[in-house]
Amino acid sequence: MTVVLFHYQAPPDLARSLAALADEGIEVAVVAPDDAAALEATLPATEVLWHVLAPVDAGFIARAPKLRLIQKWGVGLNTIDLDAARARGIRVANMPGTNSRAVAEYTLLSMLACLRRLHAVETALRQGSWTPSGDVMAGLGELSGRRVGLVGMGAVPWLLAPILTAMGAEPVYWSRRPKLDAPAHWLELPELLATSDIVSLHLPLTPETAGLVDIRAMREGAILVNTARGGLVDEAALLVALKSGRIAAAGLDVFAAEPIARDHPLLGLPNVTLTPHLAWLTGETLGRSLDVAVENVRRLAAGEPLRFSCV
Repeated sequence: MTVVLFHYQAPPDLARSLAALADEGIEVAVVAPDDAAALEATLPATEVLWHVLAPVDAGFIARAPKLRLIQKWGVGLNTIDLDAARARGIRVANMPGTNSRAVAEYTLLSMLACLRRLHAVETALRQGSWTPSGDVMAGLGELSGRRVGLVGMGAVPWLLAPILTAMGAEPVYWSRRPKLDAPAHWLELPELLATSDIVSLHLPLTPETAGLVDIRAMREGAILVNTARGGLVDEAALLVALKSGRIAAAGLDVFAAEPIARDHPLLGLPNVTLTPHLAWLTGETLGRSLDVAVENVRRLAAGEPLRFSCV
């Protein structure tokens, strides 16, 4: 029996699937990220960590003496201390592609919500105002005819660009090198930021990409959408730009520090649509992720190469 720690909340359907894995020799303990006592009780026996968002630092790894594999449910590895894992000989793997469709659809949703000022309109309606204010009405817009700058050209923007084209937008992208047959036109990053009506971020957070996107370089009145990592932008500079109206709106699923503080000023802005890092989270994503996670537990036990091994 392989002991697995799933360090996230499990909705009912997933919880039932996890419990059923005992018949396959996989014992899964589900521990919510805020349950410190359950985590400490579970770590000593944990052989495989199914990691979602809660950081896995050197202290975490040290408290799991039997740990052999950290399996990221998703793609980004910035929440894992890879050096500490290497020092212990712990394998690390991720799951490219399992959440791409969900994130692409959510990114489109966020763009549309910003263009239609959904947060401000809904808030006013819930407070009894049937007609939006003049400022809100003046800011309502359509995706068609706008340039959408995709910062990065991985699986998510590759899926998203043709959808944007079909809706009448002009997708362009930047990556360190142009990609053959990419479904959008490549631009240098400064030009993309200066000419795009919407800038959407799709990069991992690494020392090279931290703070890469300069809010001050974006065109006045543009929209920022970030479903990648909060550290790609200077959050303080973004806050100033949103308050002044230089940046018209933002759709943010990720933040510099997570969970976002309950008194964070971003939470009070009417031109920001906010969600708690769940662009990836759908039942379909969970099903695809579970398939990869179970397969890698099987491969680990059999001494076979892991799928999407990173360390």
